[in-house]
Amino acid sequence: MTYRFGPFSLDRESYRLLKGEAPLQLAPKVIDLLFLLASRPGALVTKDDILQALWPDVAVTDNAITQVVSDLRQALGDDSSAPAYVQTVPRRGYRFVAVVETLEPAAPPPSQAAVVAGTHSTGSGQAGRLRRILVMNFTNVAGDPGVEWLSAGIAETVTNDLRAIRDLVVLDRALAAEAARAGMPAAENTAGPDLAVVGSFQRSGDDLRLTARVVDVRTREAIAHAKADGPIAEVFRLQDALVADLTAALQLTITPAIAARMRARETSNLDAYRALTEGRLKLETLDPAEVPAAIAHFERALALDPRYALAHVGLAHACFWRFQASRARQRPDVDARGAAIAHARQAIAIDADLAEAHSALAFFLAGADQSAEAVAAGRLAVALEPGNWRHHFRLGVAAWGSERLAAMQFVTAAYPQMAYAHFASAMVHVARNDLALAENVLRQGLAFESDAESGPARLPGSGLHWLLGVSRLASGDSAGARREFDRELALGARALFSSEYMMDAQNGHGFALMEAGDLSGATGMFERALAAYPDHARSLLGLAAVHLRQERMADARAANARAQAAITGLRQQGRIADAAMAAACSDMVFDGPQTAIRTLTRLLADAPAGFAGWSMTVEPLLAPLRSDAAFRPLLARLADRAA
Repeated sequence: MTYRFGPFSLDRESYRLLKGEAPLQLAPKVIDLLFLLASRPGALVTKDDILQALWPDVAVTDNAITQVVSDLRQALGDDSSAPAYVQTVPRRGYRFVAVVETLEPAAPPPSQAAVVAGTHSTGSGQAGRLRRILVMNFTNVAGDPGVEWLSAGIAETVTNDLRAIRDLVVLDRALAAEAARAGMPAAENTAGPDLAVVGSFQRSGDDLRLTARVVDVRTREAIAHAKADGPIAEVFRLQDALVADLTAALQLTITPAIAARMRARETSNLDAYRALTEGRLKLETLDPAEVPAAIAHFERALALDPRYALAHVGLAHACFWRFQASRARQRPDVDARGAAIAHARQAIAIDADLAEAHSALAFFLAGADQSAEAVAAGRLAVALEPGNWRHHFRLGVAAWGSERLAAMQFVTAAYPQMAYAHFASAMVHVARNDLALAENVLRQGLAFESDAESGPARLPGSGLHWLLGVSRLASGDSAGARREFDRELALGARALFSSEYMMDAQNGHGFALMEAGDLSGATGMFERALAAYPDHARSLLGLAAVHLRQERMADARAANARAQAAITGLRQQGRIADAAMAAACSDMVFDGPQTAIRTLTRLLADAPAGFAGWSMTVEPLLAPLRSDAAFRPLLARLADRAA
């Protein structure tokens, strides 16, 4: 196993650390410690873990650990006050905070390549790691509008077939538009593909011809070719034949079990297949306005073939979009969330090995605060298709602490433009009260916002500026916080969640202005937030806090009464943790720190494992608690839950 981070490579076979191509001279204990830390990125490695690994059955003091850590930091050029690699967790241990890429052992001789075909380098990738492959949309050679939908339909089917092969990491088709250069994916992108499937199709009457080639992205050399001809009604057989020929040329084996799974995913009804494809294309726009049309397509697919598992998954995602678009409102569309869960379960009932169905179920159950079942579903999806970044992402959304960080690390390695992966990781660091690391992760995600070439046109970083802003506000940088809130507002309502985070940014401005003594300006900001979301509890409590400072007691009580109604609504929706956080903020404003701390203590005591209360370290309404000694045990418990 080899680990790569920053300019360093840590190779177990040669038992050495290299910076670039140059080996560094290190003591064996330093190398042992580095292997221990790098094998568990983002996780807390306790002092006991280190003692057991480095000095088993030998009595040494903590000073021995301190010295080895110091030697390691010196070798890495690391700064303990602003660590890029080794972070100290006071009184507990250490955490390796760099992004780590894990490389499998190098390939065997070519004569053995057929046995482990996916683990060798093709010349474009690093030796020892699975090859990354991307399927481009197929070209409609004749420009026939009657079959234009096949362009994405064939590509999606081929992508799904390849995902069943564990010797490949199959990248998402959505990456093609963002990574394409001169008609090909960018070889310079280290997270990009090693191989690309480039294909075309042409209809002649009732017949269809499919052609495809696999191209080495670095050399642009075609290393595999395939062709399939037949009636358009047999497009599924033609696609399977195409994949079989390409994988054979790549020395990859499709076992009978894998072939059976490929066939089980599809339908025998061409019109149902078309409806599924067109529904997916609507969802891929990430435009909420397209969701009703997507639902209609998926429902048509199921009307034509009620046992079409992939259509159930598509409809589940479309229903969940409806819920997500309403989640910050007083009465979110919980029926849509329930429908999403039901369709995902139906897909699993039809095809128990459909990883996409388990992955979707994990995502939806996480949105319903059913974390234990959500994590189990996410783990099963990853086990079925370990190379699919979407499954890792949805597992990460469901999971917490180190498991979430590991999942999101996989996502950002495959798809660094996925802004919400950075947001989700930063949540863990916020809960651990490590705001510096949280800000570093957020800034990594925001780096793509200003990159016109690779910027996330599909998945903008909604929320990242807001979270960075409240972190800056908690750190005492009011001016920096307001700059981030302005940047969030400047993004506009361009995608799902954008409006919600714009409201959060307006609240952030309100809290910053209130802290600065500009009560009139703060009032205006809270009222702007409430104009978009009239029943939002934190906006109402911010407004109540301003009225208290203005000695407008009747207005303060009226705002709090509306906030209490909103909190009751959260409880009725099953959003117990959100309700408890809002209640603690109300306690802080009207009853004082002791009452707020009791509410937060109950929250952490009663909440199941997961991210409940994660934001209390940066919540502006709880800011006075940060100097209260009684608050510190709560922060320690919150950090333990995020370990």
